[in-house]
Amino acid sequence: MEVIISETYEEMSRLAAREVARMLNSKPNAVLGLATGSTPLGLYKELVRMHKEEGLDFSQVTTFNLDEYVGLTKDHPQSYHYFMHENLFKHINIPVQNVYIPSGTTDNYRAFCAWYEQRIREVGGIDLQILGIGSDGHIAFNEPSSSLGSRTRIKTLARQTIEDNARFFEKIEDVPVFAITMGVGTILEARQIILVANGEKKADAVARAVEGPVTSMITASALQLHPDCTVFLDRPAAGKLQMIDYYQWVQAKQPGAPKT
Repeated sequence: MEVIISETYEEMSRLAAREVARMLNSKPNAVLGLATGSTPLGLYKELVRMHKEEGLDFSQVTTFNLDEYVGLTKDHPQSYHYFMHENLFKHINIPVQNVYIPSGTTDNYRAFCAWYEQRIREVGGIDLQILGIGSDGHIAFNEPSSSLGSRTRIKTLARQTIEDNARFFEKIEDVPVFAITMGVGTILEARQIILVANGEKKADAVARAVEGPVTSMITASALQLHPDCTVFLDRPAAGKLQMIDYYQWVQAKQPGAPKT
């Protein structure tokens, strides 16, 4: 796991977006796994800028989102369908048929989850997965105690997650209790993973994910097992890392590292 620490959220977002652009420039038909939430907004904003100003091309890209609230329609302002359209898709040249987001209103969730997994396999798997992290250390909606081998399924949200997300709704009672989510096992099959985190409130979760034991109680800790995972942090989010001096040393020396 590589840890990249930036002084600001904006710099962190630019560096993470640059990694995505590197993937698309080397593989124009790449399959991207996408996250929602406030943290990836800066990354998506930078990708939109790169598309408009630098010609970053999404015309052959396929995307799979991590999750969606159960019960919210696609046009609901707090649905992840709406979030992705407003913050990324309507600003880039990605074909609508190449966009996959879990359905929060399907008639058969078990069958949909199986189809979602199958569709990922059919397109050759996810090349680069973008992740955020919850304050309790979860990735996607894989709450504490989720199986580290789990697949796409329905999850009951933890109280902490509901409280964290209540700021996006009029009142906490409006936050859905269930979500459809990729599993940890699904996420770990991506060829490359980048996780973005910002702010002091994420510092505990980041430290436990990066430096703690691998445990289902912090599902992001499973990323320690991935062969190509980079964690992009701003300074406050990195504040509780015990080995921060080493990560910064590695970051400073990386341009001179031997080519492999």
